[in-house]
Amino acid sequence: MNKNKVWEYVKAICTALILALIIRTYIVQAFKIPSGSMIPTLLVGDHLLVNKFIYGTPLPFSDKRVLLFSSPKRGDIIVFKYPEDPSRDFIKRVIATEGDVVEQRDKKVYVNSDPLKEPYAQYTDKSIRDGGSDPRDNFGPYLVPKNKFFVMGDNRDQSYDSRFWGYVDIKEIRGKAFILYWSWDSDKTMPRFGRIGNLIH
Repeated sequence: MNKNKVWEYVKAICTALILALIIRTYIVQAFKIPSGSMIPTLLVGDHLLVNKFIYGTPLPFSDKRVLLFSSPKRGDIIVFKYPEDPSRDFIKRVIATEGDVVEQRDKKVYVNSDPLKEPYAQYTDKSIRDGGSDPRDNFGPYLVPKNKFFVMGDNRDQSYDSRFWGYVDIKEIRGKAFILYWSWDSDKTMPRFGRIGNLIH
């Protein structure tokens, strides 16, 4: 193989790697569900794609974002850097946005004094915890600060979320989950073909 051919291969590989890096950084990223905090919407072993540009493209070495198509809104399922350990990614549902007043009374969530309609929420423990040191079933009311979001898992009794560690900052959000591209049931050691291609909402 002559030098020109080698150089062509090198350029092609480098171009592909650069494009892959750009796509992963700014456009779309794959994410695997490691826990059951979003059951029944998302199952352990689901693989999904995250839209990284819908909430704006972060500028390098800055907290600013450009090309903002939409702000995270109530009901969006987002992937973000876990506030207590930014090296880890979490996935939860946005329950309240800046300026909202959010609270929970005996497992029922209220935003701006109105009860939320949450067909996606799952409760597996009938007991009620009274709040205080354990805010699982009762908390608030809290006023969500500017550029912050209150998030919760759909599997309410088995989710470690804003009830326990606080708000998600806009700059920590990686993107919005939008489609399942693969799902693996480790208990049955087989794919969940019926979930593949499903939109996430």
